[in-house]
Order: sequence, then structure tokens, then C-alpha cells
Amino acid sequence: MTLTLADCFDYSTKKEVRIQSVPLGILKQCITFGVIVFVCFSLITQKRYQKKDSIISSVHTKVKGFADAHSRIWDTAEYTVPSPGGDSFFVITNIVKTEGQMQSNCSELPSQKTICSRDDICKKGLADPQSNGIQTGRCINFNNTLKTCEVSAWCPVESQTTPVPAVLESAENFTVLIKNNIHFAAFNFTKKNILPNYNVSCIYDRVKAPLCPIFRLGDILREAGENFSQVAVLGGVIGIEINWDCDLDPLRYKCEPHYGFRRLDDTVVDESLYPGLNFRFARYYKNAHGTETRTLIKAYGIRFDIQVYGTGGQFNLLELALFIGSCLSYLGCASFAIDFIIGRYNSCCCNAKSVLKYYDDRKYETIPGPSVSLAHLKAHLKFVSFVDKEDILMVDQKLKGSLQLASGPYIQRERFADTKAKCKDSHKQDENEMRLIKGRSAMLPPAWCKCNKCINTTHLEEQLCCRLEEGECITDTKMFNSLVLNRESLEYAFQYDNPLSKTPISKEHLRYYAKQKYVEWRFGCRKYMLNFAVIPNCCKTAIETCNLQTQGP
Repeated sequence: MTLTLADCFDYSTKKEVRIQSVPLGILKQCITFGVIVFVCFSLITQKRYQKKDSIISSVHTKVKGFADAHSRIWDTAEYTVPSPGGDSFFVITNIVKTEGQMQSNCSELPSQKTICSRDDICKKGLADPQSNGIQTGRCINFNNTLKTCEVSAWCPVESQTTPVPAVLESAENFTVLIKNNIHFAAFNFTKKNILPNYNVSCIYDRVKAPLCPIFRLGDILREAGENFSQVAVLGGVIGIEINWDCDLDPLRYKCEPHYGFRRLDDTVVDESLYPGLNFRFARYYKNAHGTETRTLIKAYGIRFDIQVYGTGGQFNLLELALFIGSCLSYLGCASFAIDFIIGRYNSCCCNAKSVLKYYDDRKYETIPGPSVSLAHLKAHLKFVSFVDKEDILMVDQKLKGSLQLASGPYIQRERFADTKAKCKDSHKQDENEMRLIKGRSAMLPPAWCKCNKCINTTHLEEQLCCRLEEGECITDTKMFNSLVLNRESLEYAFQYDNPLSKTPISKEHLRYYAKQKYVEWRFGCRKYMLNFAVIPNCCKTAIETCNLQTQGP
């Protein structure tokens, strides 16, 4: 077969079976309708027609408020600590102050490791990370009833008592202004959370003023489900979430911040886990004698972490096309479900008379599968039909000897449906049968021949007889002469393929159609076998040596 340019540009499509069934039809329509509803719902609610871009954000805060505590006025410079990250701020709510500390030796605070009764219990030079200094090796009085190890440290050491209620409990009335600028690079869009009609005296309220950027600290903790007075004692971490879900389409434009609050640290008070949030800092000075002195401050407070997230979307035709294209595959759910229902037939466990068998026979075509190993791929596939064997032999291995002796799986042969009719209508007259040339019976047949009509050949693929066991040759039967060697039938076949041909029918044409008739007769109506069918040596000899002139009166 010659390869042409048109063969490189062909198109293949699936051939489907249409089942006229009301229940299956209703099931298909229901699944299809459900898929369409789901796709439309996702398209509208999730805005899958938009191109999305992640947010770029910057945050700046400013805390304001005054408090009167411990006989002094606290302002912003004293209770706020700047955060190096920029997206958080810290407000001091409670303090433990140790004044007048100087470098000297003093008794350590009592604990399981520092309580002693004599000097040898204390280890000189021991620096416990949980202590206040380095032990000197002496055991001294802590008070009138208790002794502890002496340490070299900033004395007196820090007290472990935390004030309750918090020193700056009134800090819940402090306010913070949050400035948030966002940018969507894909759309070159920039906005800030402070609106043009911003009211400087507003205070955020979830219902009355949801867009106000000024927040009262007590309201922030209440929105997070916490009590400010309790958290202020040991401190904690509160998250302020700013969500920007922006629709940048001109007809449906909406881009406003939504605020949320929650506690981020562990709310379970466990002394071994160092609950709350605190840090220490010192203020140094020299006394009247020139000795370096300091005031140690242990500060408890609340850190507010500001987290900004969100997306911006704008209509994009390519995104819409990609979404619709990906959703088209969902329409195959109906076919998948119905195929699963009707494709559950198994010959091992299902009744051969069941409805599933009916659908299975019409949906699937079973064909034999030749081996696909590397050795088998190099071999030529061949189908062989023996007159004394009902089934057809498939040879998918490379021949190592005569084709007559080859082995392989057998395939059930289908009868050629209109053979009987053709024999009845087209082969009425015996005088139209072509005469065979006699006289070859005197030659000794080869060893692989079983009908004594084959001629010797060196080609392994041609060493094939019409029979497996010894017996009458198929060329001696009336059916062979009436069906294969009938000139009228062969001329009819030629004219059927070439209705406008005016050239005389040659011997080669008649022999070609005679071989075709034999293949159709012996191999049935399986079209995939026709190109791989092998004609026995005796039959091929009979066709090629027959007298092509019809017998006259």
C-alpha cells in the first residue's frame, strides 16, 4: 500500500451505540443538568471568569492614649514599643520594677535549687540560666527563717510577684490608627483603607462603622473573644486580619477592607511554658557616689500582629475560555455513570441471558490479541483455516519450520452470512466451472501435505495444507469448484468493483478474485482477518493452474 500525503491529514472519531431506553435517558439528562447547574454556580459565585492577582501590602500604625498609674502619667512614648517588622505593635499593660540595682553580692531568690543550710551545698561559679547571677559558694540568710545561696549579680534581685490587676489596666481605652496600603500589580491598582470621607473622630464598630481605621484596644480583644483586664496581667498576642476581596470589574466594582480579630498565642496558663508575653529592659544612671546603678523593668504587654491578605479579580476572556473548556469534561460524567451501570457484565458471574449481556454484545467487539513482546512484533501475523478444524488458527510467532506445524491460539470462526445465497443464485450451472489441469498426482507430495495435492516449496509460509489430518482435499469438493472457480461469479465480482471498465478481464483478475472468494468463504466475515489470511498451498495451486476457459457443449 502506497503512503500518500492525504494519509498524514486524516481524522478519526468514535462510533457510539445509541440505546433507546427511557430510564437511562432520564438519568443522562439529570446528570447533565446537574453538571450545568454546578458549572454555572461555580462560574458566578467563585468568579471563575476573572483573572486573579495576589495582594501587595504595607502597614503603618499609630497608638494614642494616656494613663495615670503608680503616681505618674503614662504617654505613648512609655507604653508603646516599636516593632522591627512593621506589621505589628506592642503595648505595655503591666510592669515589675526593681529600682536601685548595683553590681554586688546578695542572696538569690528561694527555689528548689537555691535553698541551702551550709556552704558546701552552694557551688562556686555555677551559672544557672534560671537564676539571677553566678553563685559565690556561700550560703547566707535570705530572711529570718530561710537561707539561700549567695550570687554575684545586680542586687537586689528582681521580684517574682506580678501585679494583679495590671498596672496599665486602663490601656483598654487606648486607640490605634491602622494605615494599610494595597497594590495589585497585574491590574496596576492601588488603594488604602482610609477613605476620602474619613472621619478622624470615628471608632471601629462591626455594625455602625465597619470601615473606620481607628480601633479601641478593648474592643479589639472583645471581638477576639477575650477580656482585656485578664490578658493585660501576663500579656498575649492578638491578630488583626485585614481581608481585601476586590472585584475590579467596572460594572460590579467593590474593593473594601474587612477586619477580623483572634488570639494567636496559647490561652492555657502553664508556668512551665512561660505564659503570656513579656520582656525586660533597664535604665542606667550613676548615683551621688559615682556608682553605676540601674532600674530593671519587666514589661508585660499585648502584641498586635496585623495580617493582610486578599485577592483582586478582573474579567479576562482567556480565563473564561479555560474554565469552560475544563468544565466540558464534567459532561462525561453522564456517560461514565451509564457505562458503569450497563458495563458490569462478566461471563464468570453473570447470567448469559441477562440484560447486561445484551448491552455487552452490542457495545463491545471482542477480538483476539496477538502477543506484543519484542520478538512477536518482528513476526508476521497469520491466520490459518483448516477444512477439518472448526476454528481458525492465529500464528503470531516467527516461523521456525513449516507453517503447517505452527502452533497458536484458536479463534471461533464466523460464518459468511450470504455464502449460501450466492451459491444458490450465482452457481446454478456446472458448465461454468473452470477445468483443473490434471496429471500432478504422479508427483510425490511433501511431508507436511495431508491431502496429496500440495506441491513442494522452500518458503515456510507457503508450506501449508488445507487439512490437519490426512483426507480429501478441499479442492476436490463441489463447493470449492462452485464458489471459488466459477467464472461467472468471478466476472460478476470484477464488474461490481469496476462497473465502467471496458478492458477485457485478464487471467490475473480472475485469479485475484478467486483467492478473495476463498478467503471470504473460509475465514467468514471478520474483516480484520482478511489481510492476514494465508491460502493453503493446494488451493493456491488449484487457482493458478485452472483452465480459465469455460466448458462448452
